[in-house]
Amino acid sequence: MSRKPELKGRAARLARLFPVGRANQAARTPFVLLVVLLLGSGLIGLLVLNSALSEGSFKLDDLQKQTKSLTDEEQALQRDIDAYSAPDALQRRARELGMVPGGDPAFLGSDGTVKGVPSTAALRATSQPPAPEAI
Repeated sequence: MSRKPELKGRAARLARLFPVGRANQAARTPFVLLVVLLLGSGLIGLLVLNSALSEGSFKLDDLQKQTKSLTDEEQALQRDIDAYSAPDALQRRARELGMVPGGDPAFLGSDGTVKGVPSTAALRATSQPPAPEAI
């Protein structure tokens, strides 16, 4: 009962094109090996790609921490600059250096005339030069 039916005509010619028995199994072996090789190399490629992405993620995290640290430092330095640039701080520092407020200015016109009446700066109460500061 397990007999194969006899093929006739065109079906018989087509059936002869397909290998029968051991030849069929031998033809599948290279294909199976190729599929296994492709799957294995694909898995290895995914593993390498995943490792590279993880490494990049760690580097990104480190760089973000470094950026935050440098931003905090920049803000602290900007606060220092703002404190030193304030008008009262500049005036105090100028007085420490022995500077005095200037008098009224005079301006020269394009034709060479003097506009305004210049005045001299007020003299300091003490005539001693300020002590040099250590930088």
